[in-house]
Amino acid sequence: MFRRRSSSASSVAEDDQLEQAAESAKPTGKGRPTPKRSEVERRRRQPYTPPPADKKAAASQQRERRRAEQRRRMDAMRKGEEWALSPRDRGPVKALARDYIDSRRLVISEYILFAVFALILLVFAFGAAKNSSSVLYIELGIVLLIAIEAFYHATMVRRLVRQRLPGESTKGIAWYIAKRSIRLRSSRIPPVRVARGETI
Repeated sequence: MFRRRSSSASSVAEDDQLEQAAESAKPTGKGRPTPKRSEVERRRRQPYTPPPADKKAAASQQRERRRAEQRRRMDAMRKGEEWALSPRDRGPVKALARDYIDSRRLVISEYILFAVFALILLVFAFGAAKNSSSVLYIELGIVLLIAIEAFYHATMVRRLVRQRLPGESTKGIAWYIAKRSIRLRSSRIPPVRVARGETI
């Protein structure tokens, strides 16, 4: 009888020691003081901007700001500033390619649009069914002409890049030149900054 009581008493003592160890292992706090309610509310508050009294005046002011920003961006683009250019037009290689194409006295691809318009008129005038094969040949000829001219200009630009910008990549320059050359000189973006025949 006495042995059973002593064993139960020792097990109870062991349980108490385990509970005390578990409680001592628990973190005593979160490591920082609890913020006051006024501080929490102050963080939540945001400055209140009242709606404009005159919506038309606010809209006109916003339009004026957009126009001023567009004018500033266009002026910077004409000067060749990098921040004003789109990502596809940035870099010294693209700038050199643009100046090269814009300085050419004759770019056949620039006048391809007129040939396309003439082709459309011919199709409507004489019917596409009767002249379908000839129209297809003309279209293939236009595409081939643009590709040959773009390849030639890309070769010349790569040569200039090797001379003036060694180590710069010319990947995709032929496609970039083709897209710029088929646009009319006055509608090219970024705008033209060199004259025809100017030495690059």
